[in-house]
Amino acid sequence: MTDTRSQQDGSGKIRRVNQGPLPDMVYSPPTGIPTILHEDPDEHFVIVDKPSGLLTVPGIAPEKQDCLRSRIEDLFPLATGPITCHRLDMSTSGVMILTLNANTHRNLSRQFEQRKVHKRYVALLEGHLEHDEGTVHCPIRKDMDVRPLMLVDYVQGKPSTTRYKVLGREEYAGQPVTRVEFEPVTGRTHQLRVHAAHPKVTTVGEMGTIDPDETTGLNAPIVGDEMYSTNPHFDPETRLMLHASMLTIYHPITGKQMTFKAPVPF
Repeated sequence: MTDTRSQQDGSGKIRRVNQGPLPDMVYSPPTGIPTILHEDPDEHFVIVDKPSGLLTVPGIAPEKQDCLRSRIEDLFPLATGPITCHRLDMSTSGVMILTLNANTHRNLSRQFEQRKVHKRYVALLEGHLEHDEGTVHCPIRKDMDVRPLMLVDYVQGKPSTTRYKVLGREEYAGQPVTRVEFEPVTGRTHQLRVHAAHPKVTTVGEMGTIDPDETTGLNAPIVGDEMYSTNPHFDPETRLMLHASMLTIYHPITGKQMTFKAPVPF
């Protein structure tokens, strides 16, 4: 798939599709109490279904102080500690765990760091994918020129891996889309969005030394992705079609494995 806006430097090492600036974002979060999926009986943590459009943690601007964390603090005024041990992008919906005391926060944070937590996401991707399943290996890092974008960098990027499986090939708004389940092995910022869109994002490095079967992205941005998609056929008001559908953890006290699911809203 060719994007006519792509530009390369003289060496061919850098390809940048999204030159920026990004569209202005007006923060208008959904109202109401987030759906509580599970409340630990001993008040160690709570599982919620975060809606799309709500920040996980406060932003810098005064109008961005309303977020999932602040709403949970209002619901559980006796909660202590940092509360958030992982995040979802503002535009991403789905299952999240929030801790209610410092010891639980340390335990769950360690589980995330050691990759003991298992996550599944469901997404709608632009177009119909050729393969039914596979793995994406694209090292990524921050794009220092176009924030808050991430880019693929085979020289300085951090290793990142995503497994995917096709759930169905459908149509959305009259356009072909593929419903996939993502399993992120690593947890980099914007990982699923970049792995879906690559190579339609900035690329740095000598591609000739990379095995294309292991490193190419899906070249199919997530529907509604205002950061990495350039598809003019979708309504710009379309939400990001990315949802955290499942989260598996180990209870911080008993060690019992627990799985929580949030219904897919699209």
